Amino acid sequence: MEPEIVIPEIVIRAGGEADAAAVADLYSASRQAAYRGIVPPGALDDAGPAWQRELWQLRLGAYYGEPAETPVLLLAEPAPHPRGGRPEPHPDGGRPEPRPDGGLLGFAYLVPEADGRALLDNLHVRPGHTGAGIGRRLLRAALAAADGPVRLHVLRANRRAVAFYRREGGVRTAEGVAEFPGGFLLPQDEYGWPAAATGRGDGSGAGGDTGRRDVTGRRR
Repeated sequence: MEPEIVIPEIVIRAGGEADAAAVADLYSASRQAAYRGIVPPGALDDAGPAWQRELWQLRLGAYYGEPAETPVLLLAEPAPHPRGGRPEPHPDGGRPEPRPDGGLLGFAYLVPEADGRALLDNLHVRPGHTGAGIGRRLLRAALAAADGPVRLHVLRANRRAVAFYRREGGVRTAEGVAEFPGGFLLPQDEYGWPAAATGRGDGSGAGGDTGRRDVTGRRR
């Protein structure tokens, strides 16, 4: 039996260009772990850390225009100090010891689309920390940050991810094929959440400014 993973407290925050390297490294590790046995190793050459660092630096450093047109990066990290307590003192009375569980635990990347939907282009949790509720927190934060319906693509053979999205209310809306480097093809499905399941589904009906803000700081 695998040991239970316990993450006492998690914070979700908006990320930016300074987080590119950490996001790229986690992306690479997550893809290699999630697709092991599904995708041939050679087909994941684009998931190498060096190439991904360059890609995420470009993505997160680009200017997209209006906030409504700008992709949203959400990061999951351990809370700095449990229950708001003070840092644990160093045994010798010096600077506090860093938390051993520090670092990026997961991320979500939400891309606005021209038709009013948003594409959840990435949702990754660090290998070894899946099953602790991190992905659920990130998915729900992404849905709350969206201005309308949300969709994503998932490999049909990635049964664990498919089951997770279904549990979280995702509905299969389309079928397709994912193409990997080398021309390797695999069936994939699109899952979606209607606007009522996202940040706009607050039942107000009037479409006015409720004064609420999501984790990105956007007013809802």
